[in-house]
Amino acid sequence: MPSGNRIVMPVSILDTDLYKFTMQQAVMCHFLDVQATYRFTHRAKDVYFSHECIEAFKESISHFSELSLTESEREWMEKNCPYFKSDYLQYLSTYRFKPDQVRVRFLPVSQDGNWGHVEVEIAGPWIEAILWEVPLMACLSELYFQLVDTDWSYDGQEAAAFRKGEQLLSAGCVFSEFGTRRRRSFFVQDLVVRTLVRASTEVQGSGKVLGTSNVHLARQYNVPPIGTIAHEWFMAVGALKGYEHANALSLSLWEVVYPDALQLALTDTFSTEVFFRDFIQNPDMARRWKGLRQDSGDPFVYAPHAKEIYEALGVDHHEKIIIFSDALDVGKAIALKKQCDEIGFISSFGIGTSLTNDFRKLSCREVSSKALNMVIKLAEVDGASCVKISDEMTKNTGDPVVVQLVKNIYNLQP
Repeated sequence: MPSGNRIVMPVSILDTDLYKFTMQQAVMCHFLDVQATYRFTHRAKDVYFSHECIEAFKESISHFSELSLTESEREWMEKNCPYFKSDYLQYLSTYRFKPDQVRVRFLPVSQDGNWGHVEVEIAGPWIEAILWEVPLMACLSELYFQLVDTDWSYDGQEAAAFRKGEQLLSAGCVFSEFGTRRRRSFFVQDLVVRTLVRASTEVQGSGKVLGTSNVHLARQYNVPPIGTIAHEWFMAVGALKGYEHANALSLSLWEVVYPDALQLALTDTFSTEVFFRDFIQNPDMARRWKGLRQDSGDPFVYAPHAKEIYEALGVDHHEKIIIFSDALDVGKAIALKKQCDEIGFISSFGIGTSLTNDFRKLSCREVSSKALNMVIKLAEVDGASCVKISDEMTKNTGDPVVVQLVKNIYNLQP
């Protein structure tokens, strides 16, 4: 059981999500000289950080430069992630976080100056700045629950993780643990992955623990690291290359780097409606890509709509996968599995916060100790604003003027 510590940092450079590395290699291939800026957003404006917490956050960031890829970690990646090329792994071996790329500003709102909000901005070459996102959020979350919200304990977490795994496996769900960025701590994510792996050997069911997004924990527990492509790829391609067919161009550029792997298309960067417009004009691409990922909006309308698109293209949807990854819990995953079975899709689930940050308050067990509702999004590339137009309209990000401009290009409702 960990004790409080003002320094919180990844246990390894691999203590992050796989997609940050797959994206970094794609950036190395196509956008090596691009400069990027990322910005932090905490959506719950009634949640405040303490000055102590943010000072500890700054102090922790200053130690990130101590991380580096070890020789044994590189050998493991070569063996278990064959889609990484030797020149990329050589680059990653020399990579070091540069703390001066991160600017953190505390914005006090209380009269005593001890409570407030926080601004975080990361700026530098895209190939370098890209790795900050996930470990920064994991670090801030852990510090918040050490120094601000302390009305909780680890009691019962192992039993809860096993129970969730048992329910999913018994229902036939194929799922992965996706909880790095908003985990309560590394301790609890490690406990969850370890417990899910145990459940997969002890529970009789047709489901499967596919792996974890956390590369370090995948290595530690001998399960596959899971991840492919993220919104920022589409956001940057649109900003740099134009929005008219940004989805199709993003997928084409990705295929150059990964011609035989990691072909699961994220559909909601500029709305799934816009994605499918491009998709339906590229039937060969629709056949090649193994499936789709749903990450915003109503998940229960997704599979029926995707079936219509594949049928219009003359593509057998029974061979395609849909990965659901938006705010999933056990009940929602099981219900979506049932729907996909009825429609004929292969389904898979990336479950994050409800596995690694599902806690109750010690003072009142009926009340949730809520996870931080935070994101770090790509804001600019080479000075051009990046936007995301989600299927959930409250999740749109970016300069409102540019958001409206892109909506106009795509003929979306204001």
